[in-house]
Amino acid sequence: MKNTNFLEANGVNVKASLELLGDLETYDKIIRDYLDGVSSKINELTKYKEVGDMTNYAILVHSLKSDAKYLGFTRLAELAYEHELESKENNLYFVTDNFAKLMEECKRINNLVKQYLGEEVEIAPSKKIIKDKAILVVDDSSIIRNFIEKIFDNEFKVINASDGKVAIDIINTSNENIIGVLLDLNMPNVNGFEVLDYFKENDLFKKFAVSIITGEDTKEVIDKAFTYPIVDVLTKPFNERDVKRIVDKTIEFNSIIS
Repeated sequence: MKNTNFLEANGVNVKASLELLGDLETYDKIIRDYLDGVSSKINELTKYKEVGDMTNYAILVHSLKSDAKYLGFTRLAELAYEHELESKENNLYFVTDNFAKLMEECKRINNLVKQYLGEEVEIAPSKKIIKDKAILVVDDSSIIRNFIEKIFDNEFKVINASDGKVAIDIINTSNENIIGVLLDLNMPNVNGFEVLDYFKENDLFKKFAVSIITGEDTKEVIDKAFTYPIVDVLTKPFNERDVKRIVDKTIEFNSIIS
């Protein structure tokens, strides 16, 4: 194909790139190199996001920004720059919340480049959303709730509760198939230990698998939490991989008690 008008019509600033690179032959070579290397770069970015390694994430997303800028991928360069700034501030929540948007633009550019080079375009698989299964996240921090919801966006329905009273109301009235509960301890109104007491008094641990997510990491608090039949405790701050691990463990336990 190799029609630069096609790229320009889809938001690629080829003219600005040619002013930097000099000629179309060089541009074609570099755009080919970009396509050959971008998949591994995306895999590395995903890995650093999941483990919360914002230092290496910032380095790699800076590289993506530079590549995009040189090749005229203006929108991708803008998004990558936002991620670079936020990851340098160790803002894992921003990165997680906006990662899908960055990846969508990466895929759009990759498909444009493949069409330009006359290659087969990647067709995105349909999202696998298990609508009949839900996770209840109980935390007074909207940042934490949104962070966890974004992680499982394509897997489960995530039900949010801002305190223990809301969580108990949901447990008593919801028709959702809740397969796991992530419960914070330090919350206003009704705290996590009061929710655990409610579960114990109403024999709900036989129905719901519960894991604790908390910023209270003292031995006394954790030991007290384990006096209840919970699955596990995850202390803050945590990363995406930590959350996935404890949810998998909680869901597995739920399948045993169900």
